[in-house]
Amino acid sequence: MQVTTDRDRTPFGRVDEALLAALRNAVGADHVHADAERRSDYGHDETEDLRHPPEVVVRPDTTEQIARVMRICHDHDVPVTPIGGRTGLSGGALCIHGGVGLALDRMTRIVEIDERNLQVIVEPGVITQVLQEAVAAKGLYYPPDPSSRGSCTIGGNLAENAGGPRAVKYGVTRDFVLNLQVVLPDGSVIWTGANTLKNSTGYDLTRLVVGSEGTLCVITRAVLRLVPLPQGSRLMLVPFNSATRACEAVSAVFRAGVTPSALEFMERDAIDWTLRFVDDVRVEVADAVAAHLLIEVDGNDPDAMMKDLEKVLQAIETYDPGEILFAESSAEKEALWKLRRRVAEAVKGNSIYKEEDTVVPRFELPRLLEGVKSIGAKYGFQSVCYGHAGDGNLHVNIIRGELDERTWKEELPKAIREIFTLTVSLGGTLSGEHGIGLVQRPYMDIAFNEVQLDLMRRIKQVFDPRGIMNPGKLLP
Repeated sequence: MQVTTDRDRTPFGRVDEALLAALRNAVGADHVHADAERRSDYGHDETEDLRHPPEVVVRPDTTEQIARVMRICHDHDVPVTPIGGRTGLSGGALCIHGGVGLALDRMTRIVEIDERNLQVIVEPGVITQVLQEAVAAKGLYYPPDPSSRGSCTIGGNLAENAGGPRAVKYGVTRDFVLNLQVVLPDGSVIWTGANTLKNSTGYDLTRLVVGSEGTLCVITRAVLRLVPLPQGSRLMLVPFNSATRACEAVSAVFRAGVTPSALEFMERDAIDWTLRFVDDVRVEVADAVAAHLLIEVDGNDPDAMMKDLEKVLQAIETYDPGEILFAESSAEKEALWKLRRRVAEAVKGNSIYKEEDTVVPRFELPRLLEGVKSIGAKYGFQSVCYGHAGDGNLHVNIIRGELDERTWKEELPKAIREIFTLTVSLGGTLSGEHGIGLVQRPYMDIAFNEVQLDLMRRIKQVFDPRGIMNPGKLLP
């Protein structure tokens, strides 16, 4: 089989008046937007300062309408980029080849909450926090909770296989997906699996689609697994005078037999910048503190949670923690979580930056952190690091600061390549939850050899032989 790539395919078809007329007929004229303002609105996500507007924004409301749009674009050879909440950090929703921006923000229905089977059926435009609150009202829990849960959507979470703080105990998005309704590039509509907890029937198309970043098909409904809502939690903020020692303590917690519901790492700059950025959170940070761990346990038995906390404290005491702050009330818990969840915004508000989403086996976190700082010293950049330490997932924010244009554009890619090479050498990989998208695409050869990459290209070719689904993403 000959595999078509972005480099050797012919130019895409044009978005002309005939195509616009067909799209208006497919979804209604009020939901097809070719004006500059709307195109600009859908031309960016949270990836750096990148802007790539579509030639036209199409906002369907049903699976049938999406199927019509895909058939039209397939017949006209026009690229389609699915667009969710525009909170992504890898450029996955950017229309770098123009074409149709397929915005799914009208598909916001929670179709059914099945309390008997602990399942929920949702459309892709449902905001993650809205879903969590809806099922919590029925005593149920949907654990995946990215920091942007108040604005990101289920469709985007599925596309990127999003994680978040609770992934360390409960798993990432993929672990909660039972079945997906998808529209293929030619307009065909299929379900990928079954609404069952076990499924050993054929290839696992469901898990293939989750994390495929909109390059294979468009997700229009998802059947998600739920669990009972934990009745309580305990949360503490633990300071360390050494960021490396904080990272070393992470593995010790698990070796002590405790699986926290969250275990987050924030180095000093991340805390300081966020405290300046968020007005209503106050935390005293001693001068000598270099990093914090935010540790949470949850469950239904208060005594069991206290025993877990005691094991955590015993595990970390040999790593020289400072005075621990225990969140005693719901308001204090919310404040500490707000501090953690707003770090990314605080960093972005402080400087132009690039964020890498490295992930290693958790025991290797200290070596990864030290390596990142060493590479930063070599190339002259500051980094602010934080992330889901319990998963070994370290977000490395490279701050532009005073770096000149040449260094930022020509030297920094070399530094990023060194960071990723180190990450892979430690048994890790390029992305834990943000995806590859546009900005990490040039580094895929570090994680995969040509045989592996060719296999991925062939999978893409089977789903999308014309190469119209979110072209220019994921595969080098």
